[in-house]
Amino acid sequence: MFICLLFTVTGISQNQKPAFSSMDVFELEWAEKPQIAPDGQTIVYIRRGMDIMTDKRQSRLWMVNVDGTGHQKLTSMDVSEGNPTWSPDGERIAFTAATKQGSELFIYWMKTGKIARVSQLAASPRGLAWSPDGRQIAFSMFVEGRELSLVKPHKKPKGAQWAASPRVTSRLKHERDGSGYMKPGYAHLFVIPSEGGTPRQLTTGNFQHRSAPVWSKDGAALYFSANRVEDWEYDFRNSELYKVGVTDGKIITLTDRKGPDYSPIISPNGQQIAYLGYTDKTQTYQNTLLYVMDNNGKNSRAIKVELDQGISNPTWDANGQGLYFMYDEHGNTKIGHTDLSGKVTKITDNVGGAGIGRPYGGGSYSVAKNGTIAFNHTTPYHPAELAINTPKARATKIVLSLNEDILGQRTLGQVEEIWYKSSVDGRKIQGWIVKPPFFDANKKYPLLVENHGGPISNYGDRFSPEIQLYATGGYVVFYPNPRGSTSYGEEFANLLYHNYPGEDYNDVMDGVDAVIKKGYIAKDQLFVTGGSAGGIMTAWMIGKNNRFRAAAVVKPVMNWISKTLVADNYYGYANSRYPGQPWENPEAYWKFSPLSLVGNIQTPTLVMVGTSDLRTPLSESKQLYHALKLRKIETALVEVPGAFHFIANRPSQLITKVEHVLAWFERYQ
Repeated sequence: MFICLLFTVTGISQNQKPAFSSMDVFELEWAEKPQIAPDGQTIVYIRRGMDIMTDKRQSRLWMVNVDGTGHQKLTSMDVSEGNPTWSPDGERIAFTAATKQGSELFIYWMKTGKIARVSQLAASPRGLAWSPDGRQIAFSMFVEGRELSLVKPHKKPKGAQWAASPRVTSRLKHERDGSGYMKPGYAHLFVIPSEGGTPRQLTTGNFQHRSAPVWSKDGAALYFSANRVEDWEYDFRNSELYKVGVTDGKIITLTDRKGPDYSPIISPNGQQIAYLGYTDKTQTYQNTLLYVMDNNGKNSRAIKVELDQGISNPTWDANGQGLYFMYDEHGNTKIGHTDLSGKVTKITDNVGGAGIGRPYGGGSYSVAKNGTIAFNHTTPYHPAELAINTPKARATKIVLSLNEDILGQRTLGQVEEIWYKSSVDGRKIQGWIVKPPFFDANKKYPLLVENHGGPISNYGDRFSPEIQLYATGGYVVFYPNPRGSTSYGEEFANLLYHNYPGEDYNDVMDGVDAVIKKGYIAKDQLFVTGGSAGGIMTAWMIGKNNRFRAAAVVKPVMNWISKTLVADNYYGYANSRYPGQPWENPEAYWKFSPLSLVGNIQTPTLVMVGTSDLRTPLSESKQLYHALKLRKIETALVEVPGAFHFIANRPSQLITKVEHVLAWFERYQ
């Protein structure tokens, strides 16, 4: 009997699927920016994955019928491809692809399967848009300019090796996290014949025109969003809608108010423009609203959508009687439809999953003339897969399962939702619990708290390799959406206005206690981590209490005075985050700086940051590390070479981030 029992147990373990592991990250794929043909029969999309040899994310264009048949790569090129855009008649697809000279514009013909490069551009095109007659393609492209020159360089002797000349900067915005120093110049709108030819610049002036252009119904003009006001650099939250003539380049301003106006889309009959925006109240968060106006800019009115959520990606329906859009609600991204009176119908849930890393929102969709919607679909158990929603069924159908070959062979941590009350004011707070693979309810597990970034953002029931790897490490993972998170209404998201960090700390700690009450947590085995705003919260938590065995503070802000004046977005914090500039109100900036609590910290703390991080610069992390060293608190500084603020951009960086956090926690179990 003992031998038979041993055989049975051994058989079960052999058939058990292994847990998700670090190297599995390289096998993940996701569908991005699905574009459905006008007739609703075919979808072209960006198939993204990880290249283990180059340690980079790669993107290729693939095509598939809506019933899942005919899945094939669009071209035979093995280069980075993107921006797929159908011609109005559905017979061609414009897209961009990498060449030795840089990104160029290509055309794919559906009937013949042939492709051709139709451009020779000075920079990469963005926001491709076909003219209504299919004869031209509009796009935005950077045009290099000049910076201030103070000194004429001397002529050096032949063969001399002098130091490089200084770089002079006089712009407000001169660097960007993720790319570094920004070359001087401006993005402008161009048109090019769809059969190839010379690109023609339509916009001029020292203004940025980065938005995707939209053609008028008659093809005589382009609509776009930009900020062309005189003091545009300092009035950086503002943008207006404009119209530019394709023939004469004459620009007409269509909107004029304090606040952003963007994402214009033309109604099917060409008579109306729908767009997004809001009147800026100078606060931490405001819901983005939907507006409609005549195509000449008159009779603008807000559509009073029956939602207390910001909306994105509006698209007119085929009859021009309403619009589709995306929105986040309770940590889940959805597609909805509203008529022009504001009555909302939810179309589908679980949109997104393209942001590989942590469980943030996002996603994309497109709509065919027959009302079929193509979108990327996610759950806690798979990243973005290609899905459709048809007008008759109004049910989600998964067209492709790109990750079944890997995730179908793995045991993932089970994800469950939790709601609990804040001890501050009784508000309902949402979070998620992820149990380790092969969870045993009779055991006690260590708890790992993962705080999200932003803080004006949200986590949700979306796939996250980082969270799954923490669970594989043997932890119950808790990730909450405390006050300040989006998808719970404007008032909830704005609770951190002039009060950050604030009672969001209490919301997280209340969640910790709620999870402990489940009965399977070892109360003396608590750990905490988070990146960016999550790093701020982690540092704040260990400055407020000593309940955690260890912490991992990733790319934090430690000192709001220093961060505000050295980050790439240094100009964007005053008044919306804290009253006044740092030198005008240093007490407020210091009051909310985690460094002000560093004297209380007793928790062993790992500090991690990318060496090229311009959003929460290396100096912020060093302030925490150096302070803890001076206080003789156990600490270590992990600097990820070449990493920007998105510290897990490359697959190996994602893996090493998680493994360093787990290794640090392992020391203190």
